[in-house]
Amino acid sequence: MTFPKPFYRYRPHPWHGLEIGPEAPEVVHAFIEITPFDSVKYEVDKMTGYLMVDRPQRSSSVPPTLYGFVPRTYCHDRVRDLMPGATKGDGDPLDICVFSERPIDRSEVILKARVVGGLQMLDDGEADDKIVAILTNDQVWGLINDISDFPPRLIERLEHYFTTYKLVPGEENRAQILSIYGHEHARRVVEASMKDYEDVYGG
Repeated sequence: MTFPKPFYRYRPHPWHGLEIGPEAPEVVHAFIEITPFDSVKYEVDKMTGYLMVDRPQRSSSVPPTLYGFVPRTYCHDRVRDLMPGATKGDGDPLDICVFSERPIDRSEVILKARVVGGLQMLDDGEADDKIVAILTNDQVWGLINDISDFPPRLIERLEHYFTTYKLVPGEENRAQILSIYGHEHARRVVEASMKDYEDVYGG
């Protein structure tokens, strides 16, 4: 039996072993950890690359979009410098929320996503941007070019999720959305996270 090249004998790590895609920062690959149907927070284990249960959601909040990260990105000094008031990047790959008209009800999938904007989220002093994108060739959202083209209520749902999904009754909410930014700034954030990755992990 012959295999196409490159052929992986072992499963590549989704953060370090997958490509970001040849059209980045405009179109990127996204590794999906959570679907809009999940009431449990899943996250890739940084050592093994396998999806692990991070925590059951305490509240009734569920993500309104597919939610994951962009391979070979890292939120460090360059990402921090794009966010007012941030003391550092959050030390994770860049988060991405992907709109899809057709329900995708499983995680641990890779998809191509076109970047259209983002949420500038400050979480306990750390830069924790949420890039907003659409599934490429989506039959409904495919004409969206900027986050401002979405119905405002959809973006409100994203804001609500990210400002409540860590909320513990009786404790101060340390997550806040500073602003919603469009396509051009989102490109800069993706580029900064790519350079942060190169700085820390190499090319």
